[in-house]
Amino acid sequence: MNGSAGREALAQAPRVVVKVGSSSLTTTRGGIDDAKVASLVDTLAKLRAAGRAVVLVSSGAIAAGLAPLGMPSRPRDLARQQAAASVGQGLLMANYTSEFAAHGLQVGQVLLTVDDVTRRAHYRNAYRTLHKLLDLGVVPIVNENDTVATHEIRFGDNDRLAALVAQLVHADLLVLLSDVDGLYDSNPHHREAKRIAEVHDVGELDGLDLGSAGRSGLGSGGMQTKVEAAAIATGSGIDVVLASAPEAAAVLAGDQVGTWFHRRAARRSTRLLWLEHATDGRGSLTLDAGAVRAVVERGASLLPAGITAVDGTFSAGDPVDLLDTEGTRVARGLVNFDAAELPALLGRSTKELALELGPAYEREVVHRDDMVLLKPSR
Repeated sequence: MNGSAGREALAQAPRVVVKVGSSSLTTTRGGIDDAKVASLVDTLAKLRAAGRAVVLVSSGAIAAGLAPLGMPSRPRDLARQQAAASVGQGLLMANYTSEFAAHGLQVGQVLLTVDDVTRRAHYRNAYRTLHKLLDLGVVPIVNENDTVATHEIRFGDNDRLAALVAQLVHADLLVLLSDVDGLYDSNPHHREAKRIAEVHDVGELDGLDLGSAGRSGLGSGGMQTKVEAAAIATGSGIDVVLASAPEAAAVLAGDQVGTWFHRRAARRSTRLLWLEHATDGRGSLTLDAGAVRAVVERGASLLPAGITAVDGTFSAGDPVDLLDTEGTRVARGLVNFDAAELPALLGRSTKELALELGPAYEREVVHRDDMVLLKPSR
């Protein structure tokens, strides 16, 4: 659906994930802006009163901790970021708890790291927690666990996390709120820039300079991370609207504001989207030309005979990147062997390995069901 009819359908979405960026919750000097938080909570409370389930993915912990710690701007070093997050997260949740309580609603804090959405056991735990909170009528408030995160703290203002949470809770709509009122075809501060009202396929945006689309001073993400988040969510069958925080009520009412990323008609496997978007390769396997054709064109599993090199330190069950002969990533999959085991297996058939080492070695290095292509086959 396009235009106003489609937007009206979005206004009826029964389960909504709303992500709000740091700059939409805090003052320019850091610290929580009570009026901004109250306005957002009022909008979400009305959504709940209408019988729609809501999950809030909230940035702002680091930004909220700046002023109390006397930091004039977002620090670059990890230790001070984590200190600010430690102070700011409590302040942020106290504010949310108070504001939602005024509407008769309880909130539940859910702090996640990348492992919680990439490791399958953790993923299942996060799934159960979020769904139970929703069943109990609680508003889950999700944030990255910045106080212990390392690489994850640089994820880009929670945009990708929001898309993964939308997958976890089987959301119908993801709303990304920031200080920019949509996606523009050039720098939104230029008079000739035009807002893109609808995107049917993120592939349409190839060649667009997303880096010039605007960035806040307190957040860590830019337009690129928002488009990546939209790609994850739309590939999961979830509509996405990117808008400014003051437009939150208008988005949820179905008004034609912001940029609407249409969900794809064909819903992809959540497992494969998880593997593609929520993981990074812990190492890599280089494939010969025949193995590349088998994996990419025929959808076959990867056998040890087709591997020419192993790089990195990883354990069985970890995600690894599969590279072609030129070093280009063609796929990612969950490996069945530790990195230390593989060099002795390379170039050998599974039958030969089973005879020499036992039946446990008559298996794929990466099974086709545990693999996702990272570029289309030619």
